[in-house]
Amino acid sequence: MKTACRLFLWMVLLTGIAYPLLITGIAYIAFKHQSEGDFINVDGKPVGARLIAQKFESEKYFWPRPSSIDYNPLPSGGSNLGPTSVALKKTVEERKSALTKAHPGNEIPSELLFASGSGLDPHISPQTAYYQVDRIVKARGLDPQKGKEALEKLILSHTEGRHLAFLGNPCVNVLMLNLALDTLNKDTLKKT
Repeated sequence: MKTACRLFLWMVLLTGIAYPLLITGIAYIAFKHQSEGDFINVDGKPVGARLIAQKFESEKYFWPRPSSIDYNPLPSGGSNLGPTSVALKKTVEERKSALTKAHPGNEIPSELLFASGSGLDPHISPQTAYYQVDRIVKARGLDPQKGKEALEKLILSHTEGRHLAFLGNPCVNVLMLNLALDTLNKDTLKKT
């Protein structure tokens, strides 16, 4: 019994305290900004985190992927609804209806219909960002031609390439794109 108790305490110390402290220390040294949350501040106030999706519902902003946890980082996870789920089918149909209303005549990207596995994916594909351009131009009252060109340039300038040139797909961080969208010179892009 003594040996079992010693082994148990040793494992608690090793795997419950020493290992997490070691990994946290390495992360803090190697990836300081990310380990502190990678928060974004505007005018000295935090507006979000680069690594966690934020909820944008206004027609004037780019929308992120849906989240089954309403963008709450604490219970991170998916809905666990399978392809035969009636609840998933109903949710997707509701999203499809809302997107069709906001973007008539355009084919809806699947990533705007289905939530990511974590529910917190801060990125969308460039194609999904381009899909939303017409809605944003209209909602912001921008000139259709100039506004569309400006937003397409903005998306292109915020597109992140593949990691290590071969991992993943190009993507756009929605928070960073929306912050840049707010800094556009709207006076030169307004309808005349």
